[in-house]
Amino acid sequence: MKNIFITGGCGYTGTVLTANLLKLGYKVTVVDTQWFGNYLKSNKNLKIIKLDIRDHEKLILDNVDTVIHLASIANDPSVELNPKLSWEVNVLATQKLIAKSIKNNVKQFIFASSGSVYGVKKEKDVTEELSLVPISTYNKTKMISERVLKSYDKDIKLHCIRPATVCGYSPRMRLDVTVNMFAFQALKFKKMTVFGGDQIRPNIHIQDLVNTYKHFINNPNLPNGFYNAGFENLKIIDIAKKVAEIIPSDIDIKTENKDVRSYRQNSNKLLSTGFIKKYSVTDAIHEIKEKYEIKKLIESDSCYTVKWMKQLNL
Repeated sequence: MKNIFITGGCGYTGTVLTANLLKLGYKVTVVDTQWFGNYLKSNKNLKIIKLDIRDHEKLILDNVDTVIHLASIANDPSVELNPKLSWEVNVLATQKLIAKSIKNNVKQFIFASSGSVYGVKKEKDVTEELSLVPISTYNKTKMISERVLKSYDKDIKLHCIRPATVCGYSPRMRLDVTVNMFAFQALKFKKMTVFGGDQIRPNIHIQDLVNTYKHFINNPNLPNGFYNAGFENLKIIDIAKKVAEIIPSDIDIKTENKDVRSYRQNSNKLLSTGFIKKYSVTDAIHEIKEKYEIKKLIESDSCYTVKWMKQLNL
């Protein structure tokens, strides 16, 4: 069975991915700063290392088959708190990690980029062939990381995934992403606040994203390159309406909108490799409601990236 090395394995997506891989019998090593805690359960096939990936000299990649690089300073507002930290983590550490992976004969490198690298697009479908026009520092760090990684693609199997906005429950919960945020507002306040509303965003259920990473682990010989991973292109206001249908609540629309990103992600390239989408935004809303009602979803400051990073003085 393969040995998998995951950076950011204690994060929102990483926690679910790690648990999934362990169920399949993989040996998993997780490296994470644990700024947001550690919700992974002990397992004989799991090794957890509390470490900042910038300390690349301490990373041990002996006998690793696949590196899944999830660790980053995530989302636009949190990156703006400390751009220098974000360039170091998102770009410089990424370059060091792939170089070390190649030196240690790692066979495959899977990178979590972002669908936000496209910026604002008028095209009906945003495919991997379109130009990248990042409009924030976070978007730029992901784009530059992709370009750095591409320079190594003759030396390793390299798959860069560009996820849409992720939704759904994780033990390491985030309540600052659109679907999760609206669902929680509806549950807690019986009201959602929507800024603008006409922006269109692609969405992906967290389990579909996890299944995307598993798909590439199971199919390492798929062509190197970039793959969109987003399936439901929805207006922000329509996401709020979906939530209100499941969790009765009011929608308060604010006309001011600082986030102008609007695009439709086309993931036909991923689907053409045999990947099958299984989950939806509606599924995410239902599971968040269920977890909240059985008190498995507990709000804390660490559910909000910017708020928690400020408290940690990062």
